[in-house]
Amino acid sequence: MTLTTTPFGKRATAAEVLDGVDLSGRRMIVTGGSSGLGAETVRALAGAGAQVTIATRNPDDAKPLLAEFPQTQAAALDLADLNSVRAFCSAWSGPLDGLVANAGVMMLPTRQTNAQGWEMQLAINYLGHFALAVGLRPALQSAENARVVVVSSGAQLRAGLDFDDPHFERRSYDPFVAYSQSKTADVLLAVGISRRWAEDGITANACAPGSIHTNLARHMDKATLMALGAMDADGNLVTPDYFKTPAQGAATTVLLAASPLLDGISGRYFEDNQESEVVDGGPDVREGVAKWSVDPAAADRLWDYALPVVH
Repeated sequence: MTLTTTPFGKRATAAEVLDGVDLSGRRMIVTGGSSGLGAETVRALAGAGAQVTIATRNPDDAKPLLAEFPQTQAAALDLADLNSVRAFCSAWSGPLDGLVANAGVMMLPTRQTNAQGWEMQLAINYLGHFALAVGLRPALQSAENARVVVVSSGAQLRAGLDFDDPHFERRSYDPFVAYSQSKTADVLLAVGISRRWAEDGITANACAPGSIHTNLARHMDKATLMALGAMDADGNLVTPDYFKTPAQGAATTVLLAASPLLDGISGRYFEDNQESEVVDGGPDVREGVAKWSVDPAAADRLWDYALPVVH
């Protein structure tokens, strides 16, 4: 399979990726769109003319974006609560051109579960978005060439999904392993949609935004941030050369969500605005997408495991 390439480098911004792209009349949803990468995603899509719904736990947080782009709106969505997801889907009417599954949590220090007993990082990062996509499938079907974008992470290289104990009921809870398997699940979500919904004209891809200072890292301890070169010995945040700005981090997301360069591309994983090579995952691997993250059998197994939970 030939990898998809684009003319955009790793430092391209979201606005640069959509320069000249007219999204007038296109309706899109961005989860976690009120801050960080999500806000930059909203700015780029709305700046190109899209009507964007910012799905967030606290819609008041989106007020600055609503003032900046009159065609945007905000709606309440708590991905940890499947009743909230169902309510959001029930309230949606009309076609949906793009769903950007951007919201997430990272490295919760202690094991937490949602009402269904799912480990919270897997529940929010994957299950809530799975339920959202399934609930909005009719809206995606009614649009022409709808796209789903699932924001994953390079952490998917570190751990596959443990189907024998996905919620750490028997094994010792590890915040980073839990985060990593949830990001593997995110890629598997895109693979699953691409396998099942192609006949509906729906494509789905996953991406890694890169390393960026956002609220996502609020649960990371000082030692971890120092090891990443993102904090000095005095506890001050610093920005290593390999870090991106939020506008650069959102570039790959909007590339997948709206660029004509990605027409018809589905079931792939992108980083730095290019499709990634499939590699063996492991603790020392820094680039690419792990074989376990794009395994069709794993995607089918996860889909069948989650579907009864959200219905």
